[in-house]
Amino acid sequence: MRRNYAAIVVSAIVFWLLGALWFGNLFTKPWMALEGMTMEQAAKINPLVPYIVAFICDLVMAYVLASICLWRQVDSASKGASLGVLFWIGFVATTSLVTYMFEGRSLHLFLINYGYCLVGMTIMGAILGAWKKKTA
Repeated sequence: MRRNYAAIVVSAIVFWLLGALWFGNLFTKPWMALEGMTMEQAAKINPLVPYIVAFICDLVMAYVLASICLWRQVDSASKGASLGVLFWIGFVATTSLVTYMFEGRSLHLFLINYGYCLVGMTIMGAILGAWKKKTA
């Protein structure tokens, strides 16, 4: 089997768009309050570089998750989603939570920041697991 590059790109785009929705609409006010950021400060930030870096990171994450799906022969949305959750628990949540605890940061902020990753990695895994590459 070969990597499905279309699925990798689409899942990275979906993850990136989820981030825009998550932080730009759903959790904007509580996230900004917990970060101690005002609207004036946010308006001064040029988002171009962070958006580009975020998308590149999303592509890398999709590529790695697709590689693991390929290796484990994941062939369904549910198996892919499960793999996304498993990787989030095993790598993202554990390393990030330790950092948050030592920094004395809010658990609520952790849930906003890394809840996004949980939902995103679950969706990304589902896309990668479900998308069957045409063999023609």
